[in-house]
Amino acid sequence: MTSNDTTALRVAGRPVGRYVTRPELPARLSPRPYLHPVTTLAGTAVTELAPADHAHHLGVGVAVPDVEGFNFWGGRTYVRDQGPTELDNHGSQRHIAFQLRDPDGFVEELRWVAAGGELLRERRTVAAIELTDQAWALDLTFSLTNVTKGPLSIGSPATNGRPGAAYGGFFWRARKEASAPEVFTAGADGEDEVHGRPADWLALRGGTWTLVFAGATGQTRRDPWFVRTEEYPGVGSSLAHEERVPLPPGETVVRRVVTVVADGRLDRDAAAALVRKAVSP
Repeated sequence: MTSNDTTALRVAGRPVGRYVTRPELPARLSPRPYLHPVTTLAGTAVTELAPADHAHHLGVGVAVPDVEGFNFWGGRTYVRDQGPTELDNHGSQRHIAFQLRDPDGFVEELRWVAAGGELLRERRTVAAIELTDQAWALDLTFSLTNVTKGPLSIGSPATNGRPGAAYGGFFWRARKEASAPEVFTAGADGEDEVHGRPADWLALRGGTWTLVFAGATGQTRRDPWFVRTEEYPGVGSSLAHEERVPLPPGETVVRRVVTVVADGRLDRDAAAALVRKAVSP
């Protein structure tokens, strides 16, 4: 089903995701388009929407906790020397139009608006790619352009003084199950070993499914991964890890993450092979 507010993603005719362009959400959640549910080819949901533990986690999307002090992540804002604080500083991402929309993907234009003005203009490209009869890939690219007359910068709780909390950018809130998912890269295992470090790819393995995240550009691969498994299952690519990202007027920041969505519990070799297939030129 496709409407003005939702777009279905399909792989070989099978629905694998629903993209909501104009969600009706409280301002505190930083309203923004999102993908949910996202499923494996067998139909297993691998995303969560507004879970009780973090109501501002919205499936798969792009969210940034600090754009020149405005919160495009949702929830509380981390204030240096004060901690998480409720502030009236939430922005929203507003769908303008689709430049392209097909069953297997779309190109979208969005406005990032806060305090009545537009700060960023985004071009978002999403594609669903068939890999095997048990795996497909979600290819998501976002480009953020400063459309104001002055300099902007992008930050995170980490750049504002909270160690280990460099979330912001691409983010995937995964399915929560009775047991925490396993996480591994080509050379490390466990949340403590992979969180906050760059890796060509990173796998999150649940009971009957595996997600494998890969930076698909050199700059994206340099960004460390933000990983949670015990508290909640979520993976993101950290846009602002140690320092704020400057964005002068008219300048653009671009990132591309490809995520393999597979049925079954993949091992390292299988995960690496599917990433190579998904990210190949």
